[in-house]
Amino acid sequence: MPRPQLKTLTAPDGTVFRDLDHDQRMAPFEDPRRNSAERADDLVRRMSVEEKAGLLFHDIIEIGPGGSLLEAAGEVARSSTRELVVDQLINHVNVLALPSARESAQWSNALQELAATTPHSIPVTVSTDPRHSFAENFGAALAAGAMSAWPEPLGLAALSDPERVREFADIARQEYVAVGIRSSLHPQIDLGTEPRWGRQFHTFGNDSSFVAEVAAAYIEGFQLDRDLGPTSVATMAKHFPGGGPQLDGEDPHFSYGREQVYPGDRFEEHLIPFRRAIEVGTSALMPYYGMPIGLELNGEKIEEVGFGFNRQILTGLLREQLGFQGVICTDWSLLTDMAAFGKPLPARAWGVEYLSELERFVKVIDAGADQFGGEARPELVLQALQQGLISEQRLDESVRRLLLVKFQLGLFDDPFVDEDAAEDILGRDDFRAVGRRAQAESMVLLRNEPAATAPLLPLTGASKVYVEGVAEQEAARLGEVVADPDAADVAVVRLPAPFDPRDDLFLESFFHQGSLDYRPGLVARLRDIARTTPLVISANLERPAVLTPFTEFATAIITDVGASSAALVDVLIGAIPPQGTLPFEVPRSSEAVRRSQSDVPNDTEDPLFEHGAGLRYS
Repeated sequence: MPRPQLKTLTAPDGTVFRDLDHDQRMAPFEDPRRNSAERADDLVRRMSVEEKAGLLFHDIIEIGPGGSLLEAAGEVARSSTRELVVDQLINHVNVLALPSARESAQWSNALQELAATTPHSIPVTVSTDPRHSFAENFGAALAAGAMSAWPEPLGLAALSDPERVREFADIARQEYVAVGIRSSLHPQIDLGTEPRWGRQFHTFGNDSSFVAEVAAAYIEGFQLDRDLGPTSVATMAKHFPGGGPQLDGEDPHFSYGREQVYPGDRFEEHLIPFRRAIEVGTSALMPYYGMPIGLELNGEKIEEVGFGFNRQILTGLLREQLGFQGVICTDWSLLTDMAAFGKPLPARAWGVEYLSELERFVKVIDAGADQFGGEARPELVLQALQQGLISEQRLDESVRRLLLVKFQLGLFDDPFVDEDAAEDILGRDDFRAVGRRAQAESMVLLRNEPAATAPLLPLTGASKVYVEGVAEQEAARLGEVVADPDAADVAVVRLPAPFDPRDDLFLESFFHQGSLDYRPGLVARLRDIARTTPLVISANLERPAVLTPFTEFATAIITDVGASSAALVDVLIGAIPPQGTLPFEVPRSSEAVRRSQSDVPNDTEDPLFEHGAGLRYS
């Protein structure tokens, strides 16, 4: 079956409509001729408080076997799909792993059919973290799977071209819509000013003007129109007011990274991309977990609580000063402790850990947020209303904003997808080809010394090659692969980014944090290879690692932020020349990083490679 049958009625005046409230008559919110604002206003007046409560939560969802609805709690999802959608009336969900294109589309249709059994058939808005690249992190990003594969956003930034980002966004939009994903929990437009921060691979670097223009291109590529439409994906730009300047680079997913600092007094610089995102009409914004330390704005000391709890930031700055009228959705799990895969993860209630869950809920609502990410606690809404801690009028303000987006996306009129088309669109050959070229061209050539009489790259005369970290089939394109580097004409070694492994809390192992130095044993082994064989080092720079030791012996150094073995070999043999430039500076030492200021871009002393560095093949 290509898609479910859309069940409609015809009004006496001939208007075809969906009978969303099951009463055989066309209410104003069911009338497709009315504008989205009128329809949202009408529906708000008809909803029960239980339905309104469900709208305020944006929980995690998993897909069952073969594209079925999950019948019990999952690995991360805390409820079955029916419990979530029908019992709790939650209709914003963040989907984790996707199966095949057809199974994903089947699941989406089954989900919307289930939602059509609720009192007003409020359709489900399915959202996702980024899922077109190489990183796999349940808390931040997902690998491409059946979709086309691209560099991480930081890799796209190395192309220095907002139009390439717009091209990516448009292709990603088509693939999302094909399987019913209508909300992107991105772009991440923080400035990566703290070199140690583990989330910067999903930023677009640290140049505020460039990131602002990329943000506009990205949002326009996904949304198509600031008022959205039936082929749009609503964007949720994050993390307001800029999550880059984390103390010591530690991430606020975890209590040891909760402090956000501004030693260089650059708060306003971090706002620049968000001002642009608001200007072009991003549908939603997400504040980060971090709590500002010692921050003053306009002579007023800012409360040292997480940004999702901070009224001065969300209402005073975002709503009143910047004029943002869209949805504010918190980052995930501000209220409730969670656990998954046998590991705990406390609620990220930084600065208000002492408050009860109900008190945290009220503080977030009072701060100005509309929706709670990663939570399913509608009972807190009912308790707060019963105790007079919030008013139904305040509740309705958020409910209206959330409904408006659903109407703008056309979900009330037709939430279903074509399963045949999904198979044709996801990972289409031309999409994959454009993504592969972007992977290759985004690579940054930092060193290319002569081997004999000419620069080593591109490789043209190698007959025997020693390789590490390159897929066997692709390595064969370089020449005869040998097991002994001493017997090779050239050695190619691909390196993951350095970090300190941690695995005490849920998600912690996915976040690459801590040291930017490569292990001394690795450095010594590569130095030995280079004594007898010209060495190409291909380094992943999801963070600006300390490459200094390699400059002493590597003949060539090339970097990427998300590229396949095929794309790397394309570059090494010259089929696609590298075009990237560094979206940050590469520090000379970890000590230089420790002496730098977390909120100031490119602030390390005597960097090894400057921001914007990048060689070309001659």
